[in-house]
Amino acid sequence: MHIGRLLVDSVTVFAATLGVTALVTLLWNVIGHRAVTVDWETSFRFAIVLGIILPWIATRRSKGT
Repeated sequence: MHIGRLLVDSVTVFAATLGVTALVTLLWNVIGHRAVTVDWETSFRFAIVLGIILPWIATRRSKGT
């Protein structure tokens, strides 16, 4: 198991998810509520969960287990 590769993948997925979720919540609030706010709590929650789960699933698939 390459822990360094898993860590880099986790940080990459975390950053991408945080950016996308922040943008989506911003657009949702602007379009739906006419308020320019980002829901950081939801953004960080999604980023943490997906930053752990997605690289772990990819590692398990590549191992074939």
